[in-house]
Amino acid sequence: MSVKRVMGTETEYAVSQPGVAYYQPVKLSFDVVGAAADEATRHIRWDYRQEDPVNDARGTRLDRAAARPDMLTDAPQLNITNVIAPNGGRIYVDHAHPEYSAPETTDPFQALAYDHAGDRLMLAAAQAASATDPELKASGRPVVLHRNNVDGKGASWGTHENYMMRRDVPFADVAALMTAHFVSRQIWAGSGRVGIGEASEQAGFQLSQRADTIHAKIGLQTTFDRPIINTRDESHSTGEFRRLHVIVGDANRMDVPQVLKLGVTSMLLWTLEHAQEAGYDLDALLGSLRLADPVEAMHTVSHDLTLAAALPLETGGATTAWLMQVALRRAVYEVAAATLGTDTKGEPAWEDRETRNVMAMWGQALADTAAIRHADDDARLAMKVEGARVEWLLKWQLLEKLRRKTGASWADPRLAAVDLSWAALDPAKSVFAKLVAAGGVERLVDDDALAHAAQNPPETTRAWLRAALVRTFPSDVVAASWSHLTVRVPRSDDGMPDTYGNASPAEATSVRPGDLVSLDMSDPLAFRKENVETAVAEASDSAALLERLSLERRAA
Repeated sequence: MSVKRVMGTETEYAVSQPGVAYYQPVKLSFDVVGAAADEATRHIRWDYRQEDPVNDARGTRLDRAAARPDMLTDAPQLNITNVIAPNGGRIYVDHAHPEYSAPETTDPFQALAYDHAGDRLMLAAAQAASATDPELKASGRPVVLHRNNVDGKGASWGTHENYMMRRDVPFADVAALMTAHFVSRQIWAGSGRVGIGEASEQAGFQLSQRADTIHAKIGLQTTFDRPIINTRDESHSTGEFRRLHVIVGDANRMDVPQVLKLGVTSMLLWTLEHAQEAGYDLDALLGSLRLADPVEAMHTVSHDLTLAAALPLETGGATTAWLMQVALRRAVYEVAAATLGTDTKGEPAWEDRETRNVMAMWGQALADTAAIRHADDDARLAMKVEGARVEWLLKWQLLEKLRRKTGASWADPRLAAVDLSWAALDPAKSVFAKLVAAGGVERLVDDDALAHAAQNPPETTRAWLRAALVRTFPSDVVAASWSHLTVRVPRSDDGMPDTYGNASPAEATSVRPGDLVSLDMSDPLAFRKENVETAVAEASDSAALLERLSLERRAA
């Protein structure tokens, strides 16, 4: 009953080699990921056996023969395409992009730190590739990474969110509520984009980078005919939970919209999970928010800088994105008050600081967007406080000032260049980094925390054990995934396996040198630091550690 739940992010980066006319993005992606590895861990493969990309949350399965090849993400690659990051995350090649999947975290503020720490890891990998790869070094043209979602010519790549939620919530309710949220949250979550249309067919500026690439209401696919609601049912957890996989979000660089995306979505999932016990009429809420054409509304909201566009409802009449967000926040409050009770001020008795902060930030975001909505362009240019929290507004302010100074139209390529500079990971090339240094961006996590998150795993999930095993016994680890670890039984000096902690003699002798031992970590909270730190410290070898943890888990 809080904003806390297992969550995480995945970020695909644009990769390029400026100054080279015909660079190969796939090769560059492999170069970057290869440079992220070290010799001690380079051999570790990703275990695809637990992945199931054709399983649909609507209760069906897509025949693999009918699936497009790019949907079959569980097909192992021949090349080394995966690296376990020092923080327990994953760095790998996804089609033509290097990708960073943050380790599992348990609240949106922690998730923010590990998400943006990925930018540091990926920038370091790109710089290492440029300095060490013979071809890149000889060319004198370094690899460049950008954190954005479109190239302005029709291509798009993803920034995904993942949330663990109760499986007993009907997926139809999840889809209905999340559709309303994802369409309307763009007013405070959009990162801003120069160009209107998937391939920038029209000049202009819009709220979201991703919106124009969304063409379906619901579906299993992620790389074509992209849906608002992705139905991929691949929990990486135990049977009572599902993973909500979100593909409609922008690659935010600012802290506030990133925390809000994660925190508000988590609170709405909490509302779905507790509406029945609170006696809340969820059907009435969903009926009042059901849009006549959600895909068209997705585009309309992103294109509408007035924040006042009418969105036709399925039942007749119309609403606006801002009013939809107000209705969603009211629903969270009503369910929370009925479930948790209220304090002396009438505020729900939120269980933790993180939840109180997210709910306050959501209210502030609605106040910010209300102020933006009622301001003309001149007034908007002076909105420094709101601009420090609303990413699309801050980007628009920068571009609008440039337009007025130069007399440029929105079709001017200089504006697109500034938009691209916003997304550059290299601080020396990033206009966004300059705004941060000047104090024009509200921060929720400082540089020291980001540096720590890049090199250390979160202590509250199984990511801690994943990172600890790879760090402590790198040569033994054969494969890793989100839910499993596999090691090869080492040999002692006499050629026999070492003693296996608490294992019985029968269990110990059943495992021979060279055998593989796996640990099922499907419960993402069972192997957090406080539960396994002692076992890791006392382990004589990796197989003994996994045997001990497996026995302890079964006993529990």
